[in-house]
Parts: sequence; C-alpha cells; structure tokens
Amino acid sequence: MPTLPDGRTVPAPTADEPAMLADWLDFHRATLVVKCSGLDDAQTRVASVRSSSLTLLGLVQHLAEVERNWFQRVLAGWDVPWVYGDPAGGFALDPERTYEQALAVWRREVAVSREICEGRSLDDVGRLSERDAAVTGGSEVSLRWILVHLIEEYARHNGHVDLLREGIDGVTGP
Repeated sequence: MPTLPDGRTVPAPTADEPAMLADWLDFHRATLVVKCSGLDDAQTRVASVRSSSLTLLGLVQHLAEVERNWFQRVLAGWDVPWVYGDPAGGFALDPERTYEQALAVWRREVAVSREICEGRSLDDVGRLSERDAAVTGGSEVSLRWILVHLIEEYARHNGHVDLLREGIDGVTGP
C-alpha cells in the first residue's frame, strides 16, 4: 500500500470489509500521532481553543481510554480498570505524566486492541455497559459496529487536534 510523505499508510481503495475497516482505523490512529508530532510536553498541555479545555495530551489519554473500553471491556468482556482512573474519559492532566508517557500507554492500548481483533469475525459481539446500552438502544454490538464507531471517534477527535495544533504553533495539514 502507498504511504504519504508523513509515513501514514493509505488504506487500499479495494479490500474486503475487515481489512478496509482495520486499515481506516489504523490510518486515523496514525493521523493522531502525525498531528501531534514535533511538539514538546508543555505544548501538548495547551488548551489553545479559547472556548475549550481540550488539550492534545488529554486527547491522547482519552483515546487510550476509548481503545481499552471498546476492545477490552466491550468486545473481550474483560474487567479492566480505567487507564487513568478516570471514568470521565481520561482528559484530566497529571503534572507528573508526560506526553511521551501518555503516547506509550496509548500505543500499548492500540496493540492490545489489535490482538483482541485478530482472527475475529466482524459479526462477533461484545456486551455493553448499562450506560452505553442506554445510548445505543441494545446490550450488544458487533465488532463491525465497534470498528466503525472508532473510525468516527478518531476522525472527530483528529478534527479537534487540527484546531488545537493550529492554535499552538500555526501548523495545519493533512
């Protein structure tokens, strides 16, 4: 598959459904890393959009929580704690936690997510928490649904990352 100058792999324009979904999710995961690259720890803590408290560090932490929730808790059915002890989503910053540490944690969560998905059918289902079931209207979701949801989640947050990054140092881009 071709790669962009920034190193991201372009998803194949024709592939079977499992490969297409996995490739697009990986593309959006890589986009998060590319858009945050080249910043120091202090910059990743800046809430650069006046009307928001979002930070790049907070978004990386949040996406680690998202990975853990949907793949480990929902799909695999594991009883695992919150990554950051924060059921509100992982956005809170700890002065002792660096961006590199949070990125390493996120990468580990992504690796576990990939392992859990390995060899599964898109029709495999996971069980939702009562809270999530109230939102979706059902107690189960398929791996297909989870992958589509995560693509949407990353795409939405990568838009936030665009705005935050531009406010920090003016950098814009793909």
